Amino acid sequence: MRKRLPHEIPRADPQLLHRLPRHPIVVVAENIRSLHNVGSLFRTADGARIEKLYLTGFTGTPERAEVRKTALGAEEAVPWQHHPDTPELLASLRASGYRIAALELTDQSRSYLDVQAEDFPLALVVGNELTGVSDAALQLCDFALEIPQYGLKHSLNVAVAFGIAVFALVHRYREACGLPEFFDPEREATLPFPTRPPVPDRKTR
Repeated sequence: MRKRLPHEIPRADPQLLHRLPRHPIVVVAENIRSLHNVGSLFRTADGARIEKLYLTGFTGTPERAEVRKTALGAEEAVPWQHHPDTPELLASLRASGYRIAALELTDQSRSYLDVQAEDFPLALVVGNELTGVSDAALQLCDFALEIPQYGLKHSLNVAVAFGIAVFALVHRYREACGLPEFFDPEREATLPFPTRPPVPDRKTR
């Protein structure tokens, strides 16, 4: 075993990336305090090739140097938009057909791995480092996802939690659509990316 050299790693050039279909996942980053966390969200969002990153409330934007320093150019590859009002944005996303999930500890949370084909297209809401997803936003969510933890602390850094959750969502979507796990840019451009994956027949025999 050896590490691959940079030229051996499959990656899309900016022109091809612009043409590739994106996974039907948008992320709503609500009131993220740390600009470095925002930059990390961009870096991870690029790796997951989500549709869009919405920065809401007082979440910083790539105009800030601290965001760009951590994003390392990913802010140029990820479609993003600032929206001042999270509930208003969530209502608009629901009207557009998205299911809305909070990444949050609630009395009805389910595992972040328990996402079904019919949950796409999906809007994932991640919240403030101290207070989490706001109550106003939570009331507009269809369900909540939780990352089980087994130590002293009950929460993860928001950028870390987002990374765990969003790649699980991408995996679930690609699995439901029969898409390959690993990335081949040229092949990827020819594959179907349905907004709603096929829902398996759950009839018992």
